[in-house]
Amino acid sequence: MFQIDRFGRTPIYEQIIDQTQRLIASGILKEGDQLPSVRALSQELSVNPNTLQKAYSELERRGLCVSAPGNGRFVTADAFRLVGEGTKERLEELKKIAEELCAAGMPEDQVLHAVNVAYGKETDA
Repeated sequence: MFQIDRFGRTPIYEQIIDQTQRLIASGILKEGDQLPSVRALSQELSVNPNTLQKAYSELERRGLCVSAPGNGRFVTADAFRLVGEGTKERLEELKKIAEELCAAGMPEDQVLHAVNVAYGKETDA
């Protein structure tokens, strides 16, 4: 379910948060689904449990999961909506970046190519 890039610039706890949000946005994780336990995920990924606890605490703070003592953490009813709102904010950021690239003289076809690569419609050759 989760894959960690140990050599990337993004901290591991942020990778867990981002991947969880993607799983919720894609519908793979739905309301009421249980997240892997800190202990099990720690062993599976060979990651310090404190790192995973930090990620899960942030997911709870954002309202994407809730802890049920003794039972684990579960995706909330509002998780899909909350992730969707966050992606709308990211779209606004993308618009601003596109405006900056346009103002800097970046050709539109190069910007669209980058977006198409991200969507898997083209390869980055």
